[in-house]
Amino acid sequence: MESTEDRKPGGPSTENKEADGPSTESREADSSAATMVKETGYYDILGVKPGASSDEIKRAYRKLALKFHPDKNPSEGERFKLISQAYEVLSDPKKRELYDQGGEQAIKEGGLSGGSFSSPMDIFDMFFGGGGRMSRERRGKNVVHQLSISLEDLYNGATRKLALQKNVICGQCKGYGGKKGAVEKCPTCKGRGMQVLVQQIGPGMVQQIQTVCPDCKGQGERINPKDRCSTCSGNKVVREKKIIEIHIDKGMKDGQKIVFHGEGDQEPDLEPGDVIIVLDQKDHPVFQRRGQDLVLKMKIQLTEALCGFKKTIDTLDDRVLVITSKPGEVIKHGDLKCIYNEGMPTYKSPLEKGSLIIQFLVSFPENNWLSKDQLPLLEALLPPREEVTISDDMDQADLVEFDPRERPYRNHGEAYEEDDEGPRTGVQCQTS
Repeated sequence: MESTEDRKPGGPSTENKEADGPSTESREADSSAATMVKETGYYDILGVKPGASSDEIKRAYRKLALKFHPDKNPSEGERFKLISQAYEVLSDPKKRELYDQGGEQAIKEGGLSGGSFSSPMDIFDMFFGGGGRMSRERRGKNVVHQLSISLEDLYNGATRKLALQKNVICGQCKGYGGKKGAVEKCPTCKGRGMQVLVQQIGPGMVQQIQTVCPDCKGQGERINPKDRCSTCSGNKVVREKKIIEIHIDKGMKDGQKIVFHGEGDQEPDLEPGDVIIVLDQKDHPVFQRRGQDLVLKMKIQLTEALCGFKKTIDTLDDRVLVITSKPGEVIKHGDLKCIYNEGMPTYKSPLEKGSLIIQFLVSFPENNWLSKDQLPLLEALLPPREEVTISDDMDQADLVEFDPRERPYRNHGEAYEEDDEGPRTGVQCQTS
């Protein structure tokens, strides 16, 4: 099944992290985890760090599985298999611990019996709401589409139309593929739909390979060309265009699935599968979502931080909020305030909303912005500076601009980079 809806290939989406940024302890734990694992192959396949959380691993699998699914990229079957194997190990805490300690060899010896893995399609179906191998034997396969959506649409709700090309049972032959009685068992594969080929790979060594029968294309039966249906050419199904309407409710989340039951491709003697729409939230230039809360970074001048301010905020539903600091209140760099009931609506309870969290970034003036003879006037207005006693046995040191690219810091510069992941200090809330 194909879709005419423009969508992003499985790229990164906005991650739903907590409002508080990662603490020093958590970053150290991630760094420690990265140095303790024996191998990083499975982590590299999913594009995550060894210290990644289970949610990060799930998001990485979702993006890659949608991008490299055989229905979308028939030539990427082997890569899809590796992605599924990596997820099967890293999503299981016991298998992940075993892999971290002993690598892939430990998984083969003890983590998975005989080193065997589950079917990649079983893992895909279980992750996206399918029923695994047994379900596929009774039903047609599910079809998964990724729909790029804005934060405004998740806040306000929206409706999207998606044009699908799907297989439907041929109305001319009623799904028989030709005249009644014209269908016969494929003599090549004896009706099994599969062939087993034996190849010699070395002296005294042979390899068995199971492949789809080329004559019946896995159907286990064939129809004489002269008896085939003129409408479907013996395929039993024809292509049909269908428009489905997708209702995005207020408060839905990135990665949430919307299921259209029975709208998948039709096949004879099988119940149609489902069409599963996976929402992919696009990055927003102003707000970041943290669960039910919205986070906004607001820049203010030093004068505003010390003497007060009045600011406006354009909301996701086209309202304007006016916020004012209290007289005498000093706003420090990184301080957090919040406004109740101005965050994201709660799914299925849209009148309940989270908070709008504002992180203040204080802009300091440039060097020499004030003449030296005016500095004493400013100092007289500010809190007194700390007095330091200096003795003759103390060494004088010069302050210079820091550049992590210079020695001896260039190999450790990442430790000094500014953390923009999110606020760390406590949250103070005020009503709007």
